[in-house]
Amino acid sequence: MLALSLAAPCAAWAQGSASASSPTPSAEPASGAEAPRAWMGVPRSHGRLTPADIGLVINTADPYSIAIGAYYAQKRGLQPRQVLRVELPLRATLTPEEFGQLRQRIEAHFGEATQALALAWTTPYAVQCQSITGALALGFDPDFCRRSCDRSKPSPYFNSASGAPWRDHQMRPSMLLAARDVEQGQRLIDRGVSADGRLGRPWSGPANAVFLSTSDVNRNVRHRLFPPPGQVRALGLDVQVLQADQPRDLQRLLLLQTGAAQLSGLDTLGWVDGALADHLTSFGGQLDRVGGQSTALEWLDSGATASYGTVSEPCNHLQKFPHPQVLLLHYAQGETAIEAYWKSVAWPLQGVFIGEPLAAPYGPVLPAPSAPAASPALPSSLPSSQLRSGPRHATAG
Repeated sequence: MLALSLAAPCAAWAQGSASASSPTPSAEPASGAEAPRAWMGVPRSHGRLTPADIGLVINTADPYSIAIGAYYAQKRGLQPRQVLRVELPLRATLTPEEFGQLRQRIEAHFGEATQALALAWTTPYAVQCQSITGALALGFDPDFCRRSCDRSKPSPYFNSASGAPWRDHQMRPSMLLAARDVEQGQRLIDRGVSADGRLGRPWSGPANAVFLSTSDVNRNVRHRLFPPPGQVRALGLDVQVLQADQPRDLQRLLLLQTGAAQLSGLDTLGWVDGALADHLTSFGGQLDRVGGQSTALEWLDSGATASYGTVSEPCNHLQKFPHPQVLLLHYAQGETAIEAYWKSVAWPLQGVFIGEPLAAPYGPVLPAPSAPAASPALPSSLPSSQLRSGPRHATAG
């Protein structure tokens, strides 16, 4: 039922066609009727990431990072050689010089076996107007902040079959192990570990992928990319496309995508372990934001396992946000959260990826770690949060 061959229109879309990359939504068909929804094609995956492919970076200046890094290394069975300890400022944004030093340390420490990175912190999440995850993978662009609404550097990893991004593309996707405090960070990691191999089995029960079409014209531009609703029996998945401004009273969610500046009703939602969720808005990646637009952290607070948001004004280019079908279809092949999310964003320079990287509900059940990695013990007392409150920004139109 679902094609798994590379679709040419998707490749062209990633490069930026006139209709898809316009900063304002394209016009509806003259008749006012939408074209019928159809499944697109994605390539069949050539493998998936495992704990042996991950490099973990810990900020020794951040008690949250030390605790979460130790917990993650233990839960995923990482070896000492897979862990890099650095000292970073406790603020939202790095300077280009600070970022350059971090990138040099990462490149010097991790070898050819390291395909992707887990960053054990919530802040810093940006380098000037670019996300730290985007800049680590694609390089920092010193001129881009003058034109953040323009097209950014395309990712060669978008909709890729690759199971080894460093080997195949010389880029390491990364994801922040972000949470508001250590307890929530540990629960996030536990959800990711618990998710492995839980779906697509006769005993696993159904899950739901829900796509909300909202009345917010500027933020609802992804609705044309939503898949057709209906059951996908081979995956034990029910795809729903709903007209609603806010998600409410939805259960057994594997994926939820919407377009809105502010979120409400998240406490009424029920998630399966490994769930993905995001909303298209300008500043969802400003993780220390207080007031104004909702951030990606609110999805993790609610019980999702990974999310995405932009750290600076992207305008509503579709390529700067997760493509609904690319995300779902790569995840449903057994890929990890970091692979599926990264492969779904064609221009990820402004977007920060957060969550537990290795969650894979449709993947194999991984063996338990044979021995804990040599890591510092968890501190007995930690601050409830290491977040820094940021300035309030105007909501995007």
